[in-house]
Amino acid sequence: MITIKLFAAMAEEADEETIKLPWTEGMSTADVKRWLEERYPMLAPHIPSAMVAINQEFANIEEMLRDGDEVAFLPPVSGG
Repeated sequence: MITIKLFAAMAEEADEETIKLPWTEGMSTADVKRWLEERYPMLAPHIPSAMVAINQEFANIEEMLRDGDEVAFLPPVSGG
């Protein structure tokens, strides 16, 4: 099982902060992004600019996942 964590506007728009997704062999962060876009189309505008973290460490778009991983999507933060 993969645990997906959403923050800020993404969590508000999905009306969920934590989502469970069954893990499959060869799954990558790109697969999780595609799944989110299909299951939660309102997130599609946010996903391309979101930072991805696996188990609380920033990751690449094509990072391979293992069963039990936590994948977090962090929207860009602006400030001064």
